[in-house]
Amino acid sequence: MACVGFEKGGWLLGGLLCACAIAVSQQLPVPAAQLEARGQIVVAGQSMPYLIRRLPVSSFPELPEGVAEALNRQGCMIPQSYGAHHPENVVHASLERAGSSDWAVLCSTQGRVSLLVIFASGPSQGQPFVVASALETERLQMHDVSGVLGFNWGIDPASPDQVRQAQSGMEKKPPPVDHDALADSILDRRTVYRFYAKSTWVVLAIPE
Repeated sequence: MACVGFEKGGWLLGGLLCACAIAVSQQLPVPAAQLEARGQIVVAGQSMPYLIRRLPVSSFPELPEGVAEALNRQGCMIPQSYGAHHPENVVHASLERAGSSDWAVLCSTQGRVSLLVIFASGPSQGQPFVVASALETERLQMHDVSGVLGFNWGIDPASPDQVRQAQSGMEKKPPPVDHDALADSILDRRTVYRFYAKSTWVVLAIPE
């Protein structure tokens, strides 16, 4: 967009007006259809309603600018679990190695949700890559008396101490981990711990 200032010193005012116009254009409201997905899905032969709430990337100001831009380029919206009381499913942790500064995000786009990880260093520095993926409608479950199904996928950081606690009931304990894992949960059901080691993601052993 071209901007023209005013003559006789009015260029400053013109520049400010132009900057404001650009800022407004970059913060257009997200369409309601992207913030909520409602519909019906057949479960055990019965049609049931569902509701999935999502937030735009801009709802997470803690994201570094480069990470936010990469997510926006992919058209990501961040799905929120039915139990969410504040913006969630964006994780900052040391996922690549001890002391690294990495991000994990649930990214919803075109009806599919992917667990993306963005490392701060290495060959894939700043580039999201997919660790797991599913249709949004495969991540629904009943959670209250309304009968409306809600989104049940949540991610959280898991420190080495938290992993050790999760493995405490094992008869033969695995070697301790030296950096964070990702706690990947189906709400109110189960959690798996995803851990990056030797250039690959593994699921850590925990008691059933």
